[in-house]
Amino acid sequence: MLTLLGVGMILCFMYLIMSKRLSPIIALILIPFIFSIIAWGLGHYFESLSHIELKGLSEMMLEGIKKLAPTGVMLLFAILYFALMIDAGLFDPPVKWILKKVKGDPLKITMGTVFLTTMVSLDGDGSTTYMICVAAMLPLYQRLGMNTLIMTALMLLCSGVMNLTPWGGPTARAASALQIDPSHIFVPMIIPMVISIGWLFFLAYLYGRYEQKRLGVIELETHHGDNITVSKDPEATRPHLRKVNMVLTIILMIALIKGILPMSVLFMIAFCIAMLINYPDVDMQKKRIAMHADSVLAVVGLIFAAGIFTGILSGTGMVEAMSKEFVAMIPPSMGPYLAPITALVSMPLTFFMSNDAFFYGVLPILAEAASHYGISAEAIARASIVGQPVHLLSPLVPSTYLLCGLAKVDFADHQKFTLKWAFITCLVLMGTALVIGVFPLFSSL
Repeated sequence: MLTLLGVGMILCFMYLIMSKRLSPIIALILIPFIFSIIAWGLGHYFESLSHIELKGLSEMMLEGIKKLAPTGVMLLFAILYFALMIDAGLFDPPVKWILKKVKGDPLKITMGTVFLTTMVSLDGDGSTTYMICVAAMLPLYQRLGMNTLIMTALMLLCSGVMNLTPWGGPTARAASALQIDPSHIFVPMIIPMVISIGWLFFLAYLYGRYEQKRLGVIELETHHGDNITVSKDPEATRPHLRKVNMVLTIILMIALIKGILPMSVLFMIAFCIAMLINYPDVDMQKKRIAMHADSVLAVVGLIFAAGIFTGILSGTGMVEAMSKEFVAMIPPSMGPYLAPITALVSMPLTFFMSNDAFFYGVLPILAEAASHYGISAEAIARASIVGQPVHLLSPLVPSTYLLCGLAKVDFADHQKFTLKWAFITCLVLMGTALVIGVFPLFSSL
């Protein structure tokens, strides 16, 4: 009965958010609550549900929220920190430098596309990344007559890799779904991410050489990009503090990788220091926070709502019951390979369903099943985020429509052109992760 309730809850949740009948944040709270009440009501008739009590349900939900509180705090201050750095103009000089260097050489333009998108993607917001990068690069592609599908493909693939940062979305969802520290997922994935970006530079080189042979090198004016800025509010820019902001950001990145303090604490401290340095005036501080309140609330609210979902799912025993059924269905010879299997299935599953449905509905079952074979939840979480470059090509991702609209390319053409490279990028991520032991190919337990 627990298995049936668990499957019913997940299917109901996935259907309601994929059909857009409920928003993810509402579905994450209401659906598990309703099913927990059903389980409590059936507890008088089924022995497997007799342990579920009303007081216990509230404790399960609170426990789930408590476990996700550090992740929610980390996301809140990480988003605010990078938004503040963008507002202050930290990324304006390198953007202008890139645009001046690429000039009229198709090879430099494709390489610059990867470099620019990788850098701007640090804020974890795909929509912002596309708006900035397309505004900067599209005039160059159009002026030279280059194929704009190359630009959209490179931008999407870079965004797909850089989106694996803890404040980007997938890693935070995986961490909250399995109630683990995001740094335990992200830090081991840094090397695979770097290798994957290296692969994208190589892909950009191949396309750049092709376009270079087709079009040649054209002399362009060097002033292109002078008026391009990453920051949206001129009043907020702090050009005289760029070096200070850069040093602060580098120190923060080193501290995150070293794990000197929990990620949530590091971002809280870094945000406060950055705010005091750049905007000592209290009214200006309030304005900067208010400017980004919408994006912060949307992400952090989702994480705390997920605490209800995961708390009920695990507290009632639904995940354990479903995993036992799932393990029984897996051939014994395939069980030890659940980590690479998770990485492979994450590509089609996140293409055909939303990240919320996959990470909150499917991942907990995979992780619990893998635990029976001695594979850690952290390993399965890392494997689960491998499919993100393919996920961004899904019709369910709004930011991809924005990219195609800004670049004036057909969505279907973009999918056809990019899909093979997205799949290869996922394989590079997975292959590198397997080689360096980020998650195991095989569990001998």
